[in-house]
Amino acid sequence: MNIYISGSLAYDRIMDFPGKFSDHILPDKIHILNVCFTVNGMVEKFGGTAGNVAYSLSLLGERPVVLATIGKDYGTYFEWLRKNGLPLDGIKVIEDEFTAGAYITTDKADNQITGFNPGAMKHQTEYEFHAKDAGDSLCLIAPGNLRDMIRYAASCRERGIQYICDPGQSLTQWEGKTLRDWMDGSMALISNDYELELIMKMTGMDKKKLLGLTETVITTVGEKGSVVSTMHSEDFICAAKATDVVDPTGAGDAYRAGLLKGLATGKDILTSARMGAVTAAYAIEKYGTQEHRFSYEIFLDRYRENFGEL
Repeated sequence: MNIYISGSLAYDRIMDFPGKFSDHILPDKIHILNVCFTVNGMVEKFGGTAGNVAYSLSLLGERPVVLATIGKDYGTYFEWLRKNGLPLDGIKVIEDEFTAGAYITTDKADNQITGFNPGAMKHQTEYEFHAKDAGDSLCLIAPGNLRDMIRYAASCRERGIQYICDPGQSLTQWEGKTLRDWMDGSMALISNDYELELIMKMTGMDKKKLLGLTETVITTVGEKGSVVSTMHSEDFICAAKATDVVDPTGAGDAYRAGLLKGLATGKDILTSARMGAVTAAYAIEKYGTQEHRFSYEIFLDRYRENFGEL
């Protein structure tokens, strides 16, 4: 089965400030704030929703097509994608923009100040699905360019391609009716528990009504695991055991990769969700969203340890 991942590609630039922000911000002068924080250095990591999901899928032996835009500084990211056996034909280069970037500064008290430049993500990818994709493809529509997210859902419905709605960080850009229309006809809606509450508020629909639009609602609940809801059942999937919890960032994207691997190889939704839980465990054991490494054989061993035979 062909797997498409629509979303973003981004560079995460991470900096540490060797003090506390609060020591340098004067409360009575907050209306004229003008502060410079000198950091210890900067580390650049690969990120973005599409990049993160595709990376974990490559570890699981898949070669998904990434549908995203990237800027004129694409060279390093393209080299990384090639190194991991991922195709580039769904990625559109925007020559007059930089790649989307998050600039994250953390102080000694773990407070963060983040600046985000959408850069190339402001532009649409304009990728067209092929006729041969009908009935034999799966598409995850993750946070990225909003017009792409809407168009790909319509294209999937038109061509009979199964798709999963993953609105995540894009929720603040939607309005209720458009969000309802986007989900209508989807294979699944996936979000964390906070995002699900926001979706229900924005659409005016409870979970049961949402299940009239999509076949399955998958809700991640952090270290507790996830909940898989359909019209007929609600099942709790426990989190897989991690050897060490280093950084939860990127666990959600890794979960989606395991879920997609299961669905693409004919597994049922509950087994696929368990595969997502195991993939997420690898992600939280490393700092960064594309730093974990494993082979599919090792993955299968960990799956057995947590859930039995696959």
